[in-house]
Amino acid sequence: MTTIGIILGTTRPGRVGPQIASWVEKTAGARDDAAFEVVDIADHDLPLFDEPRSPRLGDYEHAHTRAWAATIDALDGFVFVTPEYNRSIPAALKNAIDFVYHEWNHKAAGFVGYGSNVGGARALDHLRHIAGAVQLTAVHTQVHLSLQSDFEAYTTFAPAERHERALGQLLDEVVTLTSALAPMRRRG
Repeated sequence: MTTIGIILGTTRPGRVGPQIASWVEKTAGARDDAAFEVVDIADHDLPLFDEPRSPRLGDYEHAHTRAWAATIDALDGFVFVTPEYNRSIPAALKNAIDFVYHEWNHKAAGFVGYGSNVGGARALDHLRHIAGAVQLTAVHTQVHLSLQSDFEAYTTFAPAERHERALGQLLDEVVTLTSALAPMRRRG
């Protein structure tokens, strides 16, 4: 069965991202066409990129890189959940993407962003460009959540109903594209 990773893209203390990732996982759990699992980059304890060779070589020196590579390689597609920090994605997410290369290739990616002004739109725009550089194929639909209107007191996630429909469409696209890209995926 296809397995989609829900990448929780921030490590910040007090983050609200886990609530959103849980919502994505719960919504996805109602499906029978793929399995979904949350991958919290905070659990992987990745330092700032410290590999002496390019990830394109796949010759990883450090145990933390090999463990991260195995996690990403085992997944068939992704839904990234990320806040917007200073009009982009968190450094921890960029760092996690940069650690490996082939493990991302020819897989689908969907994006759920959140932020205070534009629902993470600028972060997702940057993430689309980054995803393309590691040969992830982005789906069209994305979800934009507002810290003002989709959270109570900026802390408790309470998404508007329209986001459920958008998330359902995003998941449909990720699962469909993941299947379409399967013949192209590199398996070591």
